[in-house]
Amino acid sequence: MPSDRLTPARLRPRDVLHVGSAGLRNRPMRVMLSALGIAIGIATMIAVVGISASGKTQLLRQLDELGTNMLKVAPGEDLFNGGTAKLPEQAPGMISRIAGVEHVGATGDLKPTVRRSEKIPESDTGGLAVKAAGEDLLKALRGTVGVGTWLNDANGRYPSVVLGNVAAERLGITTPGQQVLIGKRYFTVIGILDPLPLAPEVERSALVGWKAASTLLDFDGHPTQIYERSSDASVDTVHKLLARTAAPENPQNVKVSSPSAALQAKAATEGAFDNLLLGLGGVALLVGGVGVANTMIISVLERRHEIGLRRSLGATRGQIRIQFVTESLLLSGLGGLAGVVLGSAATYVFAVSGGMPWVVPPWAVGGGFAATLLIGSVAGLYPAVRAARLSPTLALQAG
Repeated sequence: MPSDRLTPARLRPRDVLHVGSAGLRNRPMRVMLSALGIAIGIATMIAVVGISASGKTQLLRQLDELGTNMLKVAPGEDLFNGGTAKLPEQAPGMISRIAGVEHVGATGDLKPTVRRSEKIPESDTGGLAVKAAGEDLLKALRGTVGVGTWLNDANGRYPSVVLGNVAAERLGITTPGQQVLIGKRYFTVIGILDPLPLAPEVERSALVGWKAASTLLDFDGHPTQIYERSSDASVDTVHKLLARTAAPENPQNVKVSSPSAALQAKAATEGAFDNLLLGLGGVALLVGGVGVANTMIISVLERRHEIGLRRSLGATRGQIRIQFVTESLLLSGLGGLAGVVLGSAATYVFAVSGGMPWVVPPWAVGGGFAATLLIGSVAGLYPAVRAARLSPTLALQAG
């Protein structure tokens, strides 16, 4: 015997999207304002992660280019005689004999100051120093000459000087051939170096040939900074041998450091405050979710007649719930997409303006969009249940 019970029609996915988007299509301005809170939260989260990832990628690339296989040797405190110790004159040569060492460059601090002319007082140093420089210094630093040429055995005997990029900028020197006053004598600028991130002290220096420093500027021949570049596999071994090799009699007076350690630490701590900013983005996202829930509740109140009509035509409570949850998901998804676009665009502008690579981690985009759908589901759940519980008769009367 056939049953007299009516079977409700099933909604296909296409039908669910159609009825779920009906409220959005009819109220575009409200949709835009409601989605804005979600968009701001997601944009903030993606921008924070993207900017941090872009900065870290730039640092890692810079480390790859500069290398982490350079060590710096400098004199420490003389524990027996007091004051600053001196490295032996033979220290660079002895270090170069260590297995695995590829390049060794040295500088020696000089007393004279560098000025543009005699009209500038000697006490006005501008934070610049004068150093004697060995011919292999540039190889050890992996530096390049921006304009002009580097010191060699020929020009290093005469009053010629190579300026670090910061020194050249402060002295107002832009091209080789100009002269600067070092002590009481003018030196001809033969080159200007490109930036040296691992040796900022060289960037702020006027570099004179080792022999010219000895004959013209009373240099005693003792290096004050030694830079060595070794193979990656030998860094740890070389590090252990440097102090004893540079000053066999007093290795305790030698300081060995890694110039790239600062960049490595910066890369490791990049994004240390991301959690705070992500928390702020999460608060904005939560506020956006509250806005979506409020919009959906108002939508249910305004559309009671529609709900009553659909219920009287056979729509089940489950179908009404699906309709409003779908509408909430579409609203949150729209805000999420806008937030992804805005966050990615903000990251791009920041990265390009800062000369950094543009990096937006896929997990940030996927996680952010998943968060919007979760917020949309939660925000639409109560309004959907409330809509499903409306009595068809009372809903039609309210309309």
